[in-house]
Amino acid sequence: MSKMSPKDYIAREDKYGAHNYHPLPVVLEKGKGVKVWDVEGKEYFDFLSAYSAVNQGHCHPKIVKAMIDQAEVLTLTSRAFYNNVLGEYEEFITKYFGYDKVLPMNSGAEADETALKLARRWGVVKKGIPNDQVKIICCEGNFHGRTITIITMSNDPDSFANYGPLTPGFIRIPYNDASALEEVLKEHGKTTAAFILEPIQGEAGVFVPDEGYLKKTYELCKKNNVLFIADEVQTGIARTGKMLACDHEGVRPDILILGKAVSGGVMPVSCVLADNEIMLTIKPGEHGSTFGGNPVACKVAIAALNVIKDEKLAENAEKMGKIFRDEMKAIKSEMIELVRGKGLLNAVVIRNKPGKTAWDVCVAMAEKGVLAKPTHGNIIRFAPPLVITEAELRDAIGRIKEAFKQFE
Repeated sequence: MSKMSPKDYIAREDKYGAHNYHPLPVVLEKGKGVKVWDVEGKEYFDFLSAYSAVNQGHCHPKIVKAMIDQAEVLTLTSRAFYNNVLGEYEEFITKYFGYDKVLPMNSGAEADETALKLARRWGVVKKGIPNDQVKIICCEGNFHGRTITIITMSNDPDSFANYGPLTPGFIRIPYNDASALEEVLKEHGKTTAAFILEPIQGEAGVFVPDEGYLKKTYELCKKNNVLFIADEVQTGIARTGKMLACDHEGVRPDILILGKAVSGGVMPVSCVLADNEIMLTIKPGEHGSTFGGNPVACKVAIAALNVIKDEKLAENAEKMGKIFRDEMKAIKSEMIELVRGKGLLNAVVIRNKPGKTAWDVCVAMAEKGVLAKPTHGNIIRFAPPLVITEAELRDAIGRIKEAFKQFE
């Protein structure tokens, strides 16, 4: 068989796969640390990190070893039986984040669904809301996943259009507006179980709320006996310069949703953390997952979370993020409208013009050896693995600057 070209790989995906993604035309076959290589051997800096799933870097040896070692012994028991690894993981992660209980799942969307079910159940059982009246408040511009219930919360037509009928019981308010939450709670506080948000809206284009927003909304929830749910699937695990984005304001969510980098990107691992009063409202047989909490996932997650602390990746994200934003703001280009972010979750807002769009910039960057992806048409998200060194970062920044020069 003759060697396949990048176009051959792309054509094969197009022929046999669903057309629900529009990737950059790069075909990758290897990753190590902050770098990836395509099928022709070209080297790139990865500035997407699989949407912040590979915070620890591609194929981190300690995480891969944990995966292989466990996979050779026992991979899956389901939750029909106990195994010798799940309890170890449960103790580890609850102590790591400071909660009574964890409910292990696989994908971020599954964890979000779990959190919504927990909140509704708590609302009925503990708060005494009639079962058909429970409400959950969410934010405009959110991205919590792709399930029917989750897309009900979205105001992005790409997410929800023509998937009706959608799930009732949600109230959507503007993001970064605590007074909007206050007004809704005045009217619906008694029948509201929870308020769910992303501490920074990643998919919407790295929208960082005003300082104090998380604290104020948390306090409003406490005042109205409403659960504060933080979806930290993308912002958590040191991405924003703290272990959790909520840590920037000293907020401890009632329900914490984690995914992506919990596994360092080697397999889907997600979880929901909460205290007993909330978690124990779900009884045996009322929620679950065949693969959630499997032995391989447990060992992988322990290794991945140890790497975050051992290698001080939150501190590195904070330091490297400041350098990155300063350097991006220093670029003299009429295309750059705004630079924003926290830690190593950053975005550059582009002034789109014909032939000079965020997509065009990303294609030019790929040619220079830096991979990033536009979101919402004119925003480029920059989120390299947190293991990036200053030398690597400055090398990549130089390439990004060269790409922008092409559009002057």
